[in-house]
Amino acid sequence: MKLHAAIAGAGLAAGLLLAPAPAPAQQTVDSLGLTILTTPAIVSDYMFRGISQTRSAPAVQGTVDVEHSSGLYVGAFASNAVFRGTNVRQEVDLSAGYRFAIGDVKLDVGGTYYFYPGYDRPTGGFNLDYYEAILRASYETAPIKFLGQVAYSPNFTGESGTGIYVEAGADITLDFGITLSLRAGYQWIERNVATATSSPNDGFFGTPDYGVVSVGFSRELIGGVIGSVTGSYTSIDRADCFGGANLCGSRVILGLTRPF
Repeated sequence: MKLHAAIAGAGLAAGLLLAPAPAPAQQTVDSLGLTILTTPAIVSDYMFRGISQTRSAPAVQGTVDVEHSSGLYVGAFASNAVFRGTNVRQEVDLSAGYRFAIGDVKLDVGGTYYFYPGYDRPTGGFNLDYYEAILRASYETAPIKFLGQVAYSPNFTGESGTGIYVEAGADITLDFGITLSLRAGYQWIERNVATATSSPNDGFFGTPDYGVVSVGFSRELIGGVIGSVTGSYTSIDRADCFGGANLCGSRVILGLTRPF
């Protein structure tokens, strides 16, 4: 998506954000102590930590979160995805963990396994599947909700070695039911790019370590549908983005979700 075209679309979507908003929805199974949240979504670009997972194309996604009254939960996320030079066409993430509170601080200790059904690992290539242990925390003092997370992978995607991601942010409730979301994160990867002295048995991620910042606005529109407009920026130069790919640059992402 060209940046100037995306900004024009963002202006239109921002106008739609002023429409009346219905209450959020979720499903409960009281006899089992379960709360189930299902969230289909359509986005103009699937961005993960500031890098496009669909080569700047739209994505259709779905998320399911099942939480027990004890705080234990399981979840799943699915999306189309396209990685250059591979036959990747979809991504599925499986999550599990435990949510609890210490005073006014809410904590989530869990993990996520990322895998790509149908991916054929080429001869001499490396596995894309990986998992992360993740700690999330939040603290709310109206109208601001502060958020943070740390994610650790012992072998990041592409068998690129240890990966660590840290992020801090805030969700701020504004007038007209609009939420402003601010995020700033940094991704470290043990092996970034191959060099003349690199071992052929080692995988590499394809970019330097990098920072990512995003600013988003969201609001319920009509019938429970939530509209969002998000601007994303990374510190990666195009020349350092997977050999010059247009996946890491600044862009604006439009999204529609409908929680059930």
